[in-house]
Amino acid sequence: MNLLEGERLDDLQNGYWMIQDNKDFCYGIDAVLLSAFAKVKTGENVLDLCTGTGIIPVLLKAKTSGNHFTGLEIQEKSVDMARRSVEYNHLNEYITIRQGDAKDASQIFGTAAFDVVTCNPPYMTAHHGLSNAYLPRAIARHEVLCTLEDVVRQAADVLKSRGRFYMIHRPFRLAEIMGVMMKYKLEPKRMQLVYPFADKEPNMVLIEGLKGGNSRITVEKPLIVYERPGVYTDDIKRMYGDGR
Repeated sequence: MNLLEGERLDDLQNGYWMIQDNKDFCYGIDAVLLSAFAKVKTGENVLDLCTGTGIIPVLLKAKTSGNHFTGLEIQEKSVDMARRSVEYNHLNEYITIRQGDAKDASQIFGTAAFDVVTCNPPYMTAHHGLSNAYLPRAIARHEVLCTLEDVVRQAADVLKSRGRFYMIHRPFRLAEIMGVMMKYKLEPKRMQLVYPFADKEPNMVLIEGLKGGNSRITVEKPLIVYERPGVYTDDIKRMYGDGR
């Protein structure tokens, strides 16, 4: 494969590789956590909103028996890298990358089109510490092009009845997340807080919503990322060891 200037090829340790650009927003542990948290059953079709360079569809293909995985991304450069990664890994039969706005997902794919929707959205509001002048990074981190409500509304629209929505986000917005999910009938069913260290506050939250589900949520045991600086806990090692 001929990589473009600034690009690198990352080994996912699961038989697949991902093209990344050193100066753009590269995938991180949040994508690994989300792909490990999400549950995809045999034969199910999955949509990943705000897919970036397509890391979550590739990780989910590696670890589940889902039928087909679609990634939707608005930035042309990310779409190009994602498509080349899919081709490099010979996954064209299983993964489709579409360029488009997450706010238009239901127009692009139709309603009730997917069994599962995943999303690793921008965490920060458009006015929260927006200091990154480099637009691709700003779009990935801040709600410049779509909001939390946009993502949840579109997920609800494209999910089939009893379909599942999986998202990773920031705990400081948890009350807002719950409220918006319930507004669009995505009942929160499962949640896990992620802590950088055992003695620190959580900095990520994983959440599952069920379209049309009843009111009952399970809070899973806390997930600790680091045993000590630079050393992952066994839980995180297992995720990476499985290509997740």
